[in-house]
Amino acid sequence: MRLRPVTPCSVHMTGNRNTVAVRAVRLLRAVRAVGAVRTARAPVTCALIVLCCLVFVTGPAAGLNPGYGTGDALLLAQRAYFRHWGVIPAELFTGVPRAALTPATALFVHGSWVHLLGNMLFLYVFGAMTEERMGHVRFTLFYVGCGYLALVGYAAANTASGQSLVGASGAISAVLGAFLYLFPRARVTSLLPFLFFLPLRFPAWVVLPFWAALQWLAAGRAAQGPGVAYLAHVVGFVLGFVCAWAGFGRETRVKAAPAPAPEGEKQP
Repeated sequence: MRLRPVTPCSVHMTGNRNTVAVRAVRLLRAVRAVGAVRTARAPVTCALIVLCCLVFVTGPAAGLNPGYGTGDALLLAQRAYFRHWGVIPAELFTGVPRAALTPATALFVHGSWVHLLGNMLFLYVFGAMTEERMGHVRFTLFYVGCGYLALVGYAAANTASGQSLVGASGAISAVLGAFLYLFPRARVTSLLPFLFFLPLRFPAWVVLPFWAALQWLAAGRAAQGPGVAYLAHVVGFVLGFVCAWAGFGRETRVKAAPAPAPEGEKQP
């Protein structure tokens, strides 16, 4: 299952050329306006996306920096890079100060273009509204803290593993958990493979628990070694939901009005 941003508006290319041109200009203005609003309301989310992208394109995983070499030299550079900045469960609980910092540094390191773009897409879709509700400072602490604990939780369950663990998936999973509690009725556009990737819109209380269940099932079947740390996703999701409940439970119960939907959506 993949999630994508909801289109803020649409334009039908009908009528004469002048009408099409006017509508196209209006569309571009609307898209830029939505982007400006999202950026203004969620500067931390945008800064996290920019930072992760900058770290990736300047590192060896992107393959854009000729200083890391090519072929076998590039592979060796990637392994050394991930071991330096990523979490190694077998070393995390040895008491070495540098190892204790790796769950924080690993949040901004990604292993491939697909890894980076997938995480940034989820962060862009769900991070802005969550940050606006939490506030910039609280959201920053929430993101880093839950991401750190998600990686520590995975390491604690795999203490014998010598594989390096990188990525913001644990922190972003926490954002999904918080979003589920704060905006359960906000609609999410989903592409489902078993329905021929038809774009369908469901409320968050349907999509996100389904996603979390898939992560839990995958975590139970995952073996040690290179791959996806599904358990970190589960830990992050639970932490995010609990933090949102603890921080906004009373406020959410008092305010019984429906939560706002993402830009371009209408309340069900």
